[in-house]
Amino acid sequence: MSGEEKGRITIGVTKLYENIPLERIGVLIGGEGKVKREIEERTRTRITIDSTSGSIIIEPAFPSTTMFELMKARDIVKAIGLGFSPEKAMRLLGEDQILIVIELKQYVGDKPNHLRRVLGRIIGEEGKARRIIEEMTGTYISVYDTYVSIIGDYETANIAKTAIEMLIEGRMHSTVYSFIEREMEKLKRRRMTELWRPREL
Repeated sequence: MSGEEKGRITIGVTKLYENIPLERIGVLIGGEGKVKREIEERTRTRITIDSTSGSIIIEPAFPSTTMFELMKARDIVKAIGLGFSPEKAMRLLGEDQILIVIELKQYVGDKPNHLRRVLGRIIGEEGKARRIIEEMTGTYISVYDTYVSIIGDYETANIAKTAIEMLIEGRMHSTVYSFIEREMEKLKRRRMTELWRPREL
């Protein structure tokens, strides 16, 4: 390896850091390290886990590992920390997929009874409200501790985010579902138009 190549590697080395709850460490590692290994292989990164503090270091496994791959690895790690199954978190490997995190305390403060009430509205009876929003928007939603997290493409994830914010504000579930229906219909029409728009020569 030439000095020039070594220099490039040194300059390109960047580490990203994440912290996840200790009870999610086992999920991140997976049986016999399978989940961690899959994330590393698919994002071309190296992940170091401190199982006593929950701190994670993500760094390039190769000189050619990109910042985009590092950030995807961090998003997947973060999503698992926020309660998503590894299978659902892996959806973030898609170029157009994003993770949105809503911290409920920023909306309703940290009074336990307020938080419980709002969480109940978002989840719904036996998880019904969350499931309906997921199905209508085609997103994945996790409710973990005081966080509500969404995985989807930019537009659908933001529709789901607005719907959840409406529930936090106290809007009726039927109003929220009507909003999602309208927005998804508009999005579908827009995407169809873009698909059929003739390309310029």
